[in-house]
Amino acid sequence: MKALERIRITDFSGVLAGAGASKILAAFGAEVIRVENPSNLGAWDVVRGSPPYIDERRGHNLGGGFNNHNAGKLGVTLNLQTEKGRAILPRLIAISDVVAENFAAGVMERLGFGYDRLREIKPDIIYLSNCGFGASGPYVSFKTWGPIVQAVSGLTHISGLPGLPPAGWGYSYMDHTGAYYGAIAMLAALHHRNRTGEGQWIDLSMTEAAASLTGTAILDWTVNGRPARRDGYPDANHSDSPPMAPHGIYPARDEDHWVAIACRDDADWQAIAEEIAELWVHDARFATLEGRLANQPALDELMSRWTRLFDEDEVAERLQAAGVPAAPVQRPEQRIDQDPNTAAWGLWPEVKHTEMGHVRVEGMAAHLSKTDWSLDRAAPCLGEHNREVYGGLLGMSDDEIDQLQAEGVI
Repeated sequence: MKALERIRITDFSGVLAGAGASKILAAFGAEVIRVENPSNLGAWDVVRGSPPYIDERRGHNLGGGFNNHNAGKLGVTLNLQTEKGRAILPRLIAISDVVAENFAAGVMERLGFGYDRLREIKPDIIYLSNCGFGASGPYVSFKTWGPIVQAVSGLTHISGLPGLPPAGWGYSYMDHTGAYYGAIAMLAALHHRNRTGEGQWIDLSMTEAAASLTGTAILDWTVNGRPARRDGYPDANHSDSPPMAPHGIYPARDEDHWVAIACRDDADWQAIAEEIAELWVHDARFATLEGRLANQPALDELMSRWTRLFDEDEVAERLQAAGVPAAPVQRPEQRIDQDPNTAAWGLWPEVKHTEMGHVRVEGMAAHLSKTDWSLDRAAPCLGEHNREVYGGLLGMSDDEIDQLQAEGVI
């Protein structure tokens, strides 16, 4: 038996911030029923037909991101603009534990299924709403997307090199963070309901979730009144807590190949110096941590001259053998195809998609010894499980389902 086997989620959530949360619960056994609009493809989840693709085919069932974020789920279609559609949804909610969505604030209310209506249908329902600025507060009416969340949260400003504009991040890591918060919140609400019988509304703000990634920048301002990106403050590629030098990413022999090195203390520096065995390592400026920190640009340049003599694996192996933390900077394709530890952890399970065939998806980084996760179902094609859900769970006949489909309800 899986940990969440008896939990059912009616899931309107999409992209990654919402879909990622319910995927985590699906991996641990929850039955997640992904609800989509049959008549307005892409309106509810823009990644459904978006790249990456596995081949030259295109279509609303062939988006690689959608398949990754919705692995393990069932998929149904339901048009809530129709009277029959609005009559069917309460039947699905009534047999669910959680309703999850990440529409803009107020959308579920306008559809007629805000929290008060959900409680009328099922008094102990747990409702997760996950939107850019949450369902309360002065920004509640603002609409947002990944780059906006990143900017407003403070992440964009603190990411950049000295003398250059804020760079931000090329990928929406705050969507992952929002998904993790959503999954944890649903589990906490389920635990509370199991103890008390009470459901509740989880109001999750993506911007607030992203702000939690700013780390010491907010703490430094709160405690010391010091802003980020000030003179003397490390740029986004470095950290001064704890102070270490040399400490960073250094070039290897081949173009765009790199190695990470962390010199924790003077003992590590002595080991590095013995390995390098060049005259400059005896420079008095580098004899102590204070000296290395004060002369870090010069030290980094000299370190780079040495690391460029070798490939990244050789540098890492030599320093590791000397007891110094070092590792090659790996590319994503190396992690998935070449790293034996990733393979041993089963981080990229293969699933069979109805149209795409066999594809790999992201698994979970934690394993439970008694109730481990598994993802053996690919993301659903649009409406793929209409008969299974409407027939098997709600008891509709094939004729009823055919009629609903003909009318555009499903």
